[in-house]
Amino acid sequence: MAETWDDRVAQVWAEAEQLSDDVVLSRIDALVEERGDADAAAAFEAASVRDYLGHEAEAAPLYRRALQSGLTGPRRPQATIQLASTLRTLGRHDEALDLLEEHLAEHGDDEWTSPAAAFLALTLASAGREREAASVALVALSATLPAYSGAVRRYALQLRR
Repeated sequence: MAETWDDRVAQVWAEAEQLSDDVVLSRIDALVEERGDADAAAAFEAASVRDYLGHEAEAAPLYRRALQSGLTGPRRPQATIQLASTLRTLGRHDEALDLLEEHLAEHGDDEWTSPAAAFLALTLASAGREREAASVALVALSATLPAYSGAVRRYALQLRR
């Protein structure tokens, strides 16, 4: 059975730490070129590789294009979280906070809640709102505690006041 485009993308990411930055970029860009600029998944992968390489200013518009082009499946929450992280790195905290808060409001409690909460906490801390950051992180952590979950959650929520 032939490898799918997604399989080939996953293979590059699986090998990324052993490859030079130039090789990772060229391999992902070659795969992106197969799909073209209008493809949402291709835009997401183009953004991701630039983000991975520390080129956040190039990544942000590509993430936005992917989301506006109807990105679906697990790549959609990843794109939202990664765009928010990129915006945080670029110092655009309010935009990042809006994205993450909207994501959490829409998705409630799913597999992307903890990653989104982690980046929300990081963004709040970067914005100088450390008490709120601690609250967000502790509320997310409280759900995993074998004991004292309720107490930690209540105390964490009090930090926001």
